[in-house]
Amino acid sequence: MKKVLCFGELLLRLSPRLGGAWIAEESMPVFVGGAELNVARALARWQLPVSYCTALPAHNLADEVIGWVAAQGIDVAPIHRSGARIGTYYLPQGADMKAAGVIYDRAYSSFWELAPGDIDWNQVLEGVHWFHFSAISPALNAQAAAVCLEAAKAASERGITVSVDLNYRARLWQYGKSPAEVMPELVKYCDVVMGNVWAEQQMLDIPVRAGLPDDKEAYIEQSMASSAEIRKRFPKCRQVANTFRFDAGAGVRYYATLDDGKQFYVAPEQYAAEIVDKVGSGDTFMAGLIWGNCNSLRPQELIDFAAAAAFNKLFITGDATTATVADIKRSFAQYA
Repeated sequence: MKKVLCFGELLLRLSPRLGGAWIAEESMPVFVGGAELNVARALARWQLPVSYCTALPAHNLADEVIGWVAAQGIDVAPIHRSGARIGTYYLPQGADMKAAGVIYDRAYSSFWELAPGDIDWNQVLEGVHWFHFSAISPALNAQAAAVCLEAAKAASERGITVSVDLNYRARLWQYGKSPAEVMPELVKYCDVVMGNVWAEQQMLDIPVRAGLPDDKEAYIEQSMASSAEIRKRFPKCRQVANTFRFDAGAGVRYYATLDDGKQFYVAPEQYAAEIVDKVGSGDTFMAGLIWGNCNSLRPQELIDFAAAAAFNKLFITGDATTATVADIKRSFAQYA
């Protein structure tokens, strides 16, 4: 079977209940996550061979974390042991990763300190069919961006499919470079690009129409234009997928698009009046794209499955999906 390698920072998410509850209870839930690990967990859950590469310190706490990752069915052999700390962030319960509620504590983590040459990509990429990373890693510092470039280039030169999730985290881009100064050099090695039209504007300077109305038809037209422009600027790119998730009271509306260079596809809109946890929904969508491609789904089936997987994650507590492929297909039939 085709093997996937996910590369990025493993993070501990501390999720306090606000209003002083976390202090009074002397308790705060901790989730093991990170965008690329969330993707790897989903793929392992869906029976696709997957390995995970990150940097973690050589101490007992990291040993426990690695053991837990391995227990999820993920190959942890590529994990690089260096540095002194595991990256963390605080996200109050019910808050959104993209909102002001997130507080990062990632400086000088093992991954933050990675430098080009630290990882033997010849060894790590052996037997790999698909390499995935996200825009969160190059947002940390120039050195991390250089490591991502080294990895993407090495994978591309070996004929490995390379994918990137253009997740934009404004609070992370603090080292004097804008995303648009960094990401194009990375994306030129990518075969599959996932994001949304606003992230593509921030990271790749792909224009979004001024005065874009709050209208599904207008958003889909913008997605068509943005996707076509990405494929034009980055000839290696063969698929562009965009997601649209909008709050609707306590619930959400969700749909997605796919441009494969031949045709444009739209997944049916899904709606729920209430959800449980927004964290990891985009990572689950990315996992759906990878799983669908590796299983040779037709384009409409591919975008439908990825969107259904992402929407289904909204009802699951934690950073990564625990749903099976069958669960996702049932959920899609219920909410579409």
